[in-house]
Amino acid sequence: MKFGMNLMLWTDDPTDEKFLPLYGRLRDMGFDGLEIPIFGGDPEQYARLGRHLDDLGFERTVTSVRNAEDNPISADASVRRAAVDATKRTIDCAQAAGVKLVGGPLYAAIGQFSGSPPTGDEWRRSVECMRESADYAARAEITMVFEFLNRFEIYLLNCAEDAARFVRDVDRMNVGVHYDTFHANMEQKDVRKAITGAAREIRHVHISENDRGTPGQGQVRWAETFDALKEINYDGWFVIEAFGQALAGIAAATKIWRRMYEDEEQLARDGLAFMRGEWEKRSRP
Repeated sequence: MKFGMNLMLWTDDPTDEKFLPLYGRLRDMGFDGLEIPIFGGDPEQYARLGRHLDDLGFERTVTSVRNAEDNPISADASVRRAAVDATKRTIDCAQAAGVKLVGGPLYAAIGQFSGSPPTGDEWRRSVECMRESADYAARAEITMVFEFLNRFEIYLLNCAEDAARFVRDVDRMNVGVHYDTFHANMEQKDVRKAITGAAREIRHVHISENDRGTPGQGQVRWAETFDALKEINYDGWFVIEAFGQALAGIAAATKIWRRMYEDEEQLARDGLAFMRGEWEKRSRP
């Protein structure tokens, strides 16, 4: 089991050198690695970041998104082409940074809605785009994990069952489900059933509280969640994903209008202690 911290609590540009001291402090707290957002930039920037994290002995994963201009479910073939090209650029940057896992809602544009449920054509378009992207990622020895989001952020995949079906349709060895407790708290009636039903597909887990604050201090059904993940013998990453007001764009996108925690590093420290404690309780003989 590995414990990570998503950097979007602080920045959407992890290559900014002013954050390098933060990475050392997170390492000293006891995290095994960082989850770095990739929303642009070039591979050399991320290669420099990767070398710094190597010096710290820090592993890393990646999260990214697609937008209206590069939407994999678009009826416009040029937009779908842009989606695949954008995902390939993300994979290039991830490979340069020494990353082996890229996650997020890469299968559809975030915040873009048709006003109707997803169609079969939209599903097929996305599957086709993700197959090409996964084949490209496989050549870089990178796994792609698709994160289902709640209905207010996306409409193609909203629950673990649909995400698992999507992964099976993509049908590549290097793809899986990215399970996020914030979205599951909104969309899953039965957390245990959601996790055990996608047991073969879940390869990455975001630990995120219902208010996007400190894990363990809200209303997520944590006991059911950790019990079910233990039941399926999950052994991947637990990554804290929390959001604050440090970045106006991310605060607006995640609708964070008030402070949910004492300070960012205290959130990281308390969240790590919570994750470790819950998992250790379930790992004792």
